[in-house]
Amino acid sequence: MSDALPPCPACASEFAYESGALLICPMCAHEWAPGEDEAAESGGVVTDSVGNPLADGDTVTIVKSLKVKGAGGGVVKIGTKVRGIRLITDGVGDHDIDAKVPGFGQMQLKSSVVKKVL
Repeated sequence: MSDALPPCPACASEFAYESGALLICPMCAHEWAPGEDEAAESGGVVTDSVGNPLADGDTVTIVKSLKVKGAGGGVVKIGTKVRGIRLITDGVGDHDIDAKVPGFGQMQLKSSVVKKVL
């Protein structure tokens, strides 16, 4: 097994270094966990809050009240049903679902706050 560290997934720099459990790129300041990029390339399965695999077009319910930031504000209540989700890889932060939430419009959600309707 090689001791060489993988290049930065953001800028492909070869100068990454370890800092605790993370790898850090000094060129672009990108931080990532070792093996994170392999999981994304292998098409890692997105699961809901209880471990059910999610797919495009699924219907989910919200399992935690969510405060909505922005012009309208408000709260997405527990039990809100969201139909026709779309899985994304380039979401803000760790948001991996793009959906149209009733009463709020288009927004991104984390898979950890939804449960698939079976």
